[in-house]
Amino acid sequence: MSQWYSKYLQVYEKPFSEAPPSVVEEVRQNIAGLQSEHPVVTVSLIGYNEEKHLLACLWSLSEMKCKYPVEIIGVDNESKDRTAEIFQACGVPYYTETQHSCGFARLCGLTHARGKYHINIDSDTMYPPKYVEMMVDALERPGVVGVSSLWSYIPDEAHSKFGLMVYEAARDLHLWLQSFKRPELSVRGLVFAYRTEYARTTGIRTDIIRGEDGYLALQLKQFGKIAFVRSRKARAVTGYGTVGADGSLFNSFKVRVVKGLKGIGGIFTKKKEYIDEDSNLIKKK
Repeated sequence: MSQWYSKYLQVYEKPFSEAPPSVVEEVRQNIAGLQSEHPVVTVSLIGYNEEKHLLACLWSLSEMKCKYPVEIIGVDNESKDRTAEIFQACGVPYYTETQHSCGFARLCGLTHARGKYHINIDSDTMYPPKYVEMMVDALERPGVVGVSSLWSYIPDEAHSKFGLMVYEAARDLHLWLQSFKRPELSVRGLVFAYRTEYARTTGIRTDIIRGEDGYLALQLKQFGKIAFVRSRKARAVTGYGTVGADGSLFNSFKVRVVKGLKGIGGIFTKKKEYIDEDSNLIKKK
């Protein structure tokens, strides 16, 4: 059975030189039709050397079905490949962030966002048609200041559909259990949206390698609730990233289970602050 993202795979993991001009033009026209001068929601894409993924991400976004006025902007984290050129070719206004880190890139997107809500997404990920609308629907609920959804991985020769299904089901269960007392631990940047004004008040950390999304969620809790959208209609699809860094899917699962079991008691108590690990701090030059 064909998945909603199947057609985008023809340009995923491919250099921009192999992208059909007709697809680039289609994406350009679709995005031009979406852009609003008075957006309710800003979608900002951060990318560092994402030439092989960015077009697929933009293609998926360009076909969104959304009742809210939208603006789509890009952040190029001073890439060495054709990332910036793809933003240009697709007619996406973009900003160059010369300081390298997810934190700096996300902060750049937040700084330039004009919408009441900000959805800051990753360029190596594809989003279903109702993703933006469903995230904003959740943010429109009283008392909600941030919302996170879930994500799946693209099946390939190294990762079976069944294996991925088991892995994702176990991970989703863990994220669900965590979300009751410590929702900040269940938030991920590739599927996170929030109230722009509150995020600007708290800021986004730029001094850590990873975890800026969870830390932002922790700070946003002072203004209201972090909600979760678990519908498959809002489920993004991405590559393997940190999962792939652990080797096989089984090994990745084992690493995460061991880590999860060590901290199992902590998910039932709220925390107001976290201690930084030295290995996660960005060393100042």
